[in-house]
Amino acid sequence: MHQYKGKMILHTGSMFSGKTSSLWKDLNRFEIAKYNTVVFKPKLDNRYSKQQIVTHDNNKMNAVNVESIYDIVDYMKTSKATVIGIDEVQFIKGDIKDIIKILDCFLENEFTIVLAGLDMDFKSEPFEIVKEIMPRVDYLYKHHAVCANCGMDAWVSYRKTHDGERIKLGSQESYEPLCRKCFYEKEKIRQKMENQLSMLDD
Repeated sequence: MHQYKGKMILHTGSMFSGKTSSLWKDLNRFEIAKYNTVVFKPKLDNRYSKQQIVTHDNNKMNAVNVESIYDIVDYMKTSKATVIGIDEVQFIKGDIKDIIKILDCFLENEFTIVLAGLDMDFKSEPFEIVKEIMPRVDYLYKHHAVCANCGMDAWVSYRKTHDGERIKLGSQESYEPLCRKCFYEKEKIRQKMENQLSMLDD
């Protein structure tokens, strides 16, 4: 596993595509190889556990809750870990330039970084930090769920409800993976409904 020293790995894609499972598998392999590992998760994400990352197939790993990239820096000052995992990286707070500089600093010091995060929000708009990280990683894995509508490779996490805030935690009750074609079809229906409702309000 020494070939990953000073390297950064990113697992990205829609919800239900296996990103966290892949993060878990990577970190588990490093632990088997006797590397000291630590995994961070945003405090915002408390859907399954506050103190663990939990995959959809119920694999678990203890995690450190953080608000921002600066919390990770503070933790690493006294940590013996040489492999850093970050789940749901799109929710990690901090100035984007600072996040990139800090990740680069870890890599320069031969830490291994394994990241997992959504590439796009429910409107198919890229998450800014993931967009910045993608061209900088050494290993990029784009994962695909199965479209809930037609069975093709999913492209985006579609929100079933009609609220507009960008960040809303949820699972299968709130989101479904859709391919590009099915996403556009559902967006047209949603837009038509919203237009009709706005006409009624007028």
